[in-house]
Amino acid sequence: MTKAAELAKMGEVLTNSQIGGRRNLIINGAMQVFQRGTSHTSITTSGYRADRFRSAISNLGTWTITQDSDAPSGFSNSLKYDCTTADASPAASNNLFIQHKIEGQNVQHLKKGTSDAEKVTIQFYVKCNKTGNVQFNIRDRDNTRQISSIITINSANTWEKKVFTIVGDTTGTLDNNNESSFELEWWLDAGSNYTTGTAPTAWEAVADTDRAAGTTIALGDSTDNYFQLTGVQMEVGEQATPFEHRSFGEELGLCQRYYHEQGRVETGHNYEGFVIANAYTTSAARCHYFLPTKMRAIPTFTATGSFELLGSSAGSITGIALADGGGNPSVGLNISASSITDGHAFQLRSHDDADAVFTFDAEL
Repeated sequence: MTKAAELAKMGEVLTNSQIGGRRNLIINGAMQVFQRGTSHTSITTSGYRADRFRSAISNLGTWTITQDSDAPSGFSNSLKYDCTTADASPAASNNLFIQHKIEGQNVQHLKKGTSDAEKVTIQFYVKCNKTGNVQFNIRDRDNTRQISSIITINSANTWEKKVFTIVGDTTGTLDNNNESSFELEWWLDAGSNYTTGTAPTAWEAVADTDRAAGTTIALGDSTDNYFQLTGVQMEVGEQATPFEHRSFGEELGLCQRYYHEQGRVETGHNYEGFVIANAYTTSAARCHYFLPTKMRAIPTFTATGSFELLGSSAGSITGIALADGGGNPSVGLNISASSITDGHAFQLRSHDDADAVFTFDAEL
C-alpha cells in the first residue's frame, strides 16, 4: 500500500468510527458480571441472569443459564443457554431471545431521526451446537421501529466472530431520558406469531411477525442444544475496532446503576453485618443504606433470607422495606421488629443463612 493510500485509509477510519474514549455502548459485553449468581437452573420465564442481558422466555422449553468459562481467545467468560426440556413445536405466541436495553440519554449521539443519523457497527462471538440462522434486531422503543441482520452460524461447536453494520434511521428521534430507547435482540426460537413475516433489512414500523422471521436454529427443539454469546460491542460508524475491554470493577460499577445486591456470603460464613439501625419505637427501626452508585431510578428493594438485630435488648425482626419515597443514592430502610428498645442502635445482620441478601433493582 502506498503512503497516500495509507493516509486515505487512516482518514476513512477516523471518519467512520470513534478512536479513543468510550467506544462500546454495551455494558457487560464480555459477560464478566453475574451479580444474581453464575448458574440458574429450571428457567422457564423471563428475567436477568447475566447483568444487562435479559433472558426473554415465553413458554418455550426449560433452560439452564450460566456464566461459562468457555470463551474465545481474549475473553474469559460467555453467557450460555443449555436446553434441559425441549419444545420442538412451540405455540404461536411462544418465544426465546436475548435482550439488551440502552437508555435514551446514552444514544443521543446516534442522531437518530435526523438526516445525519449515524450508522452503528455490531460485533460479537457466538457458539452453538447447531448451524443455521439467528436473527439479530435493533428496536427503537420510543418510535416502535426496528431493523435486523441475519447471523449465520456456519460451524457447529465453534466460536465464530460476527461483524455487521446497521444503517442510521432518519425517522423518529430518541427520547433524552433514563428509559429504554434502543433494544438489541438475538432471537433463538419462536412460534408463528414471530416467524411468518420477513426479516427487515431496512428500518420499518415494528411488526411482530418480522421479529424472528429469519431465525432457523430452533434452539428449543432438543436437550442437546446450547447457545453461547460474548464479546458484544456496538460502536458508532462503519468500522469494527478491537473490543473495548474494561476492568471488572468498572464493568461492575456500570451494572450497579441497574441492579445491586449485598449478601450471598460463602457457605460457612453465616453472619454478615448489613447496616446500623436506630430504633424509634419498640417495634420499628430506621437506617440509611448507601448505594455504591446513583441508580437509574429509585430502586425496588427486596430482602430475602434470615436477618436479626444484634445489640442490647434486641428483639426479633419481622420485616424490612424501602422507606416511603425511596431515595437515591442513599435509601432509607424501615425495619419492623418486636420487643426492641426505643432509642437504641442495632446492627442488622444475616442470621445463620448464607443466602441472606438485599437487592436493589432499577432495571430497564
